[in-house]
Amino acid sequence: MIHSTIGSEAYKVKHSNGRHSFFADEPEDKGGKDTAPTPDELLEAALASCTVITLRMYTTHKQWNVGAIQVSVSLVREKEKSIITRELYFENELSEEQKQRLAQVAKACPVSKTLGGINELLVEVK
Repeated sequence: MIHSTIGSEAYKVKHSNGRHSFFADEPEDKGGKDTAPTPDELLEAALASCTVITLRMYTTHKQWNVGAIQVSVSLVREKEKSIITRELYFENELSEEQKQRLAQVAKACPVSKTLGGINELLVEVK
């Protein structure tokens, strides 16, 4: 569980999970001070982290020597929908079959599944 607090400093948010603290902020052109990633960037980072961890687990299990794994994640908001794109990069050469399989594995990471399966976002005021 993440606990988040915003004080009087616009719009810096402190997040804590009990073990780690980290921050979010908005850029200066939106009234923040650009001291930390934006909420959208944190969402992109969560998906990127989950993707590369899942790919590393899979490639280790398969004993595929893919070298370093990188992913670039971008979120684009359009009028009636949002599009998230992931671009995967592997240090070592891959066969077409490996590329196709790793794309499927990336889509199956837990954060990807969560984002694709959200039907309802609940809010409780206490």
